[in-house]
Amino acid sequence: MRKTPATDAYWQAFAAAAGLDARADYDVAAFGDGPALADQLLALVLSGVKRATASLLRDVTVGGEPTPRVGGHVVVLDGAGVPRCIWRTTDVTVKRLIEVDAAFAWDEGEGDRTRADWLDGHRRYFARQAEREGFVFDDDIQTVFERFTIVWPPDVADDESRRSPPAAPGNGCN
Repeated sequence: MRKTPATDAYWQAFAAAAGLDARADYDVAAFGDGPALADQLLALVLSGVKRATASLLRDVTVGGEPTPRVGGHVVVLDGAGVPRCIWRTTDVTVKRLIEVDAAFAWDEGEGDRTRADWLDGHRRYFARQAEREGFVFDDDIQTVFERFTIVWPPDVADDESRRSPPAAPGNGCN
């Protein structure tokens, strides 16, 4: 997805509030393969349920999509192309689709949040993509597994305890 004056303004508001250089780079994304799915998945993000997403590595290597990077920021659009939130990427792993684990399926927040349901839904989604784009799809396809935390707007941003790992328990000594 391309940057627009609306995404630039949204980014600038976040950067000013967060004390970041407004010239810092950011990416733009929308979920799914159409407006209805974009809105459905965005609702999961805004409600705090969805904190992960998956895409095919070929979207980066062949499709020209930006490479997710830990610490990178993404302006997320709704189905109408309106910026609705910004996430900061916290983890990126590339492995075969079939190697998804139960924890990732849970973090992605879709369906019943099980690995089996995740695989079923993503097989159907990526099969549609393969049909549109004319490539072979199977369970061994290289997949980008990305986790994130919401940093903007403030009313849906994850609190600091969700953005950082918990502190190690102390031993009672100061």
